[in-house]
Amino acid sequence: MHVILAMPEGAPTEPWIKAFSTALPQTRFSVWKDDGAAVDADAAIVWHPPAALFEREKRLRMVFNLGAGVDGLLAVPTLPPDLPVIRLEDAGMTLQMVEYVLHALWRATRQFDTYQRAQRDQEWAMLRVTRRQEWPVGVMGMGKIGQRVAQAIAPYEYPVAGWSRSPRQLESVESFSGEAGLPAFLKRTRVLINTLPLTPQTRDILNRETFAQLMPDAYIINVGRGEHLVEEDLLDALAKGQLAGATLDVFRTEPLPAGHPFWTHPAITVTPHISARTLRSESVAQIASKIRQLEKGETVTGVVDRSRGY
Repeated sequence: MHVILAMPEGAPTEPWIKAFSTALPQTRFSVWKDDGAAVDADAAIVWHPPAALFEREKRLRMVFNLGAGVDGLLAVPTLPPDLPVIRLEDAGMTLQMVEYVLHALWRATRQFDTYQRAQRDQEWAMLRVTRRQEWPVGVMGMGKIGQRVAQAIAPYEYPVAGWSRSPRQLESVESFSGEAGLPAFLKRTRVLINTLPLTPQTRDILNRETFAQLMPDAYIINVGRGEHLVEEDLLDALAKGQLAGATLDVFRTEPLPAGHPFWTHPAITVTPHISARTLRSESVAQIASKIRQLEKGETVTGVVDRSRGY
């Protein structure tokens, strides 16, 4: 099999090629070059690939995405409609996401930002004890990551609920589903955690209507996609006191532009899309295993349903 690796210009491709070549010594690997000729690859491993890849490489039988979110890949206009797209499943990302969300949840509910400001002002100020029953958590998106996040929070005795396209039954997690279940889910939620995939149905879902239905002094944690959030609506809800704050790891434009109001807003915590980084060794092992399965004619998991967008 001949596999081509396509990553953004400037990305460190050599370590990836070395790792894949070690894992699959019988496979030939090439690196995409904008000014190169077709290599007639059988498969592609990509992250934000150029549209020219699918115009030049006509023999591709499958494409592996170096990430769980495939919205960027599916948006490439030249991607053949019948070409199987295989997403990365976990590969060490889920636990990172759990750590990130727990940190953001505790920072908000235990008011660590307030204590940090008090330290700066040399003020000894004990705040009201956190009552977890007053901070119901709602997780939007109950895929593998969302389920793991909800299950990680539940033992800390926050009331936890999940909202998804179809019902999910998890111990200690209340389930809501579909458009009909969204209003009730939002009404009982004070900390809203977004782990949804980006689809036409979920784009802009974090908007003024959504915020208005949450409990008073609600808090937003967005680890899904920047396009889920209507930025102006978040700023407006914070200005009105409708929301207490937000932790944001993903943005419509990345890197977040200099001068963007999120950088300096006292109620917003910004991180540079680091809630779940792609881990090379785990990713290579997973993709290599799937390539071996496919070569044997076996089926693999993680094949994207184009109609759903994930």
